[in-house]
Amino acid sequence: MYRSLLIHLDEGAHCAARADVAQRLARRFGAHLVGLAPSGRTPVSLSFAATAMLAEAAQAVRADAQRRADDFVAACHAAGLMSVEALADPEDAVVSLVDHAHCSDLVILGQGEDAAARAVVEHVVLECARPALVLPYAGTVDPIGERVLVAWNDSPEAARALRDALPMLRQAREVTVMRCDAPGGSVEELGAAIQGKLEALRRWLMWHGVDAQLRLEVSDLDAGELLLSRAADLGADLLVMGAWGRARWTQRWLGGATRTLLDSMTLPVLMSH
Repeated sequence: MYRSLLIHLDEGAHCAARADVAQRLARRFGAHLVGLAPSGRTPVSLSFAATAMLAEAAQAVRADAQRRADDFVAACHAAGLMSVEALADPEDAVVSLVDHAHCSDLVILGQGEDAAARAVVEHVVLECARPALVLPYAGTVDPIGERVLVAWNDSPEAARALRDALPMLRQAREVTVMRCDAPGGSVEELGAAIQGKLEALRRWLMWHGVDAQLRLEVSDLDAGELLLSRAADLGADLLVMGAWGRARWTQRWLGGATRTLLDSMTLPVLMSH
């Protein structure tokens, strides 16, 4: 069960819409809600004059972060949500989110509307010890978690994402677990080879109170594009998948499906790495 939710309060135009989703999820799970507004550190290896100018600018940024935190708490209280707090953290966004996620069950992020915001999401997804629910900046997220599509490929990342999504899956009306393999055999041949594994997965979900349907496909499409297509076909309002990639300093190596989903998502995606 999700008992503590953490949401990134950034400067994006769609932050209020994400906050509304976070409020609904906190109410659904009876969870404590934490808003986090990082403002970033001021460089110190500059001239005195430059540092003074940056310090003045940083003070304005910190004041704006505090305003976002205060507005978030006020909006939650106005919506009748009392178990809530918000922090204006002077740390960089990635460091702050990864650190505070340790005491949360789910991190709620926006997709990112520009390259800098997208980079924050990528880093947090790959470095965070908790699952991340990434919300698209386009469209309306309502409902969420009624019809869920789970991407499955037998990887540790997929297994962790499935486990991390159990609170959502238990409340869903429909859950579909989908595996896609590249061409090289018919669906029937592949089905015979892996049916035992998928059936074991279905039973495991059943033991956790989730009645899932299994779907096996053979396609040479990019896995991310295929998942988005099937999500639309099924009317899914949540996609669950493992995030594959490596984060090293300022460089990130993302798997193809992970990259496609972060760039082109049309529905919320719960990711675990």
